[in-house]
Amino acid sequence: MNLPAEHPLNTGATGASLLVLNMRGHRTSPLPVWFMRQAGRSLPEYRKLREGIAMLDSCLTPELVVEITLQPVRRHGVDAAIFFSDIVIPLKLAGLDVDIKPGVGPVLENPVRTKEAADALRLIDGDAFAPITTAVGMLVKELASTPLIGFGGAPFTLASYLIEGGPSKELPHSREMMRNQPELWAQILNWCADITAQFISAQVVAGASALQVFDSWAGRLSPDEYETFAKPYSERLFSQLALLVDKDGVPVPRVHFGVGTESLLESMHEVGATVMGIDSNTDLERASALFTNKVPLQGNISTELLTANWETLAEHTDEVIASGLNAPGHVVNLGHGVPPETDPDVLTRITEYIHRTTT
Repeated sequence: MNLPAEHPLNTGATGASLLVLNMRGHRTSPLPVWFMRQAGRSLPEYRKLREGIAMLDSCLTPELVVEITLQPVRRHGVDAAIFFSDIVIPLKLAGLDVDIKPGVGPVLENPVRTKEAADALRLIDGDAFAPITTAVGMLVKELASTPLIGFGGAPFTLASYLIEGGPSKELPHSREMMRNQPELWAQILNWCADITAQFISAQVVAGASALQVFDSWAGRLSPDEYETFAKPYSERLFSQLALLVDKDGVPVPRVHFGVGTESLLESMHEVGATVMGIDSNTDLERASALFTNKVPLQGNISTELLTANWETLAEHTDEVIASGLNAPGHVVNLGHGVPPETDPDVLTRITEYIHRTTT
């Protein structure tokens, strides 16, 4: 699917940005930086804006989405904005009764665990994406040459909420379905792949210059389990996202990220990612070697060191940059999302430091 002529990647607005260049394998000096979960809980201006407003309502109110997405760009001077939303928004748009409870996470009143419930699942009607595309359009105008990153959840992670009914580290219902109802498992995960492809594609066509797929729970799987129960459905998702190309036929960068997934990195790349996000448990040099130093990387400053003294954090940042030198491109980021208790001034200081560092 060719992007519209007015898309920032086609007009030249973002194609030469530090982020897009590195994601496409063209290393720059300085390197680009942004932070997962930069739009949200660590910012006092975000907490004030969200007072009394439910999370999913915030995600579907374009004016709020725009302001929240822009807040960290203004404050920190990062090289990309990440679209403010949630991976369960596609479930909401598809008509499911999903909510996000503070301190808990996504919950569903009626989890999908039967063939009857799975048969009732439908793709998202195109008109339902109006709040998403409206917000992206507004953001692209505000951001100008700063790229916007679209995102969504990998089928395995999205399905875990759908089947469990909420966050679960042990995933008992999902594991039971994997073992005893593989056809039902496949039906549900194929649907999760397709609605997430709709969700991310809507963001990209409307103006996002890159995309990231989060597989937050993939690290709970062994390599064999990932190959059988997650990889085929991520391949289904990424095969649809691979159709998003600019006027020259160059694909929109596709980042894949999971937590605790060092043993899965090669498989996660094989699903169709063009950039690999690396968590803090994996050295970037070791990760790059897995891909024979041919895949751009993103990561991986430890969130645990965000509260350390500046000398320690600066030294760690230097180590992260040095460890990524073999990759053809490197987007500096955290190894996980910004913790809510993070001092925003620390993120600003890291950003300034990286922008002063030449490689």
